[in-house]
Amino acid sequence: MYILAPLVFMFTASVMPAGDIMKMPYRWIPKGIYWQNYWQGIRGNDGSFIYLRNILNSLIVAATVTVTTVFLSAVTGYGLAKFHFRGRHVAFMMILATMMIPFEVIMIPLYLIITKIGIQNSYAGLIAPFLVTAFGIFLMRQYYITFPDEILDAARIDGASEPEIFRRIILPNSVPALATLAILTFKGQWDNLLWPLLVAQSEEMKTIPLYIVRFTAEKHTDEGAMMAVAAIASIPILILFFRLSRYFISGAVVFSARKE
Repeated sequence: MYILAPLVFMFTASVMPAGDIMKMPYRWIPKGIYWQNYWQGIRGNDGSFIYLRNILNSLIVAATVTVTTVFLSAVTGYGLAKFHFRGRHVAFMMILATMMIPFEVIMIPLYLIITKIGIQNSYAGLIAPFLVTAFGIFLMRQYYITFPDEILDAARIDGASEPEIFRRIILPNSVPALATLAILTFKGQWDNLLWPLLVAQSEEMKTIPLYIVRFTAEKHTDEGAMMAVAAIASIPILILFFRLSRYFISGAVVFSARKE
């Protein structure tokens, strides 16, 4: 209940006049619906409706990164788990080592590379550094490591090629892991503030977190409008979670039971 309290407060406060939000005791059930907060949030302080463009930017970036990360992590994790080649464990340990490096350490070198290529202030610049992650590879590799080899060998005996095995056997049996990685990746990109703050230089390329920061700075006395902006921003991630929640929960159970 305590975990849900901030979420409930955000949605109830988003439909209340600013003067009622700070009254004590707090009224969890609003007297009426005050939609003006949402209009102000979507319209923006300058009336440009740039919030809609920022939502689109976040959707494009988060969806592209999620799809690419899930696919590349599944392919790489499967290769590290089921194909025996020289240097496999060394490669895996090197991938794990990169997880120990904070993003802030490599952020400036990444920005210099992006600038040198000339893709700053673009979707490519926002997306490129996150197309594949060490965490995603680790997650999928740990999932595939205990997948029965007998099933794969039987498919090979029946004449199935490696791409067919991956597409028809591995992927359909990886839905819980893929859904877990998809939710975590989408949420990470949806909430990403630091990298877009560095790369997105124009208002048209900024994402939702940047809009919220600017809007709250300019509307710091209008709590209702600020809550409305935050409520709209939370809707996509809530929809994704509830749509994939059963896979996410089953995936968490599977990962907790699996080990090397």
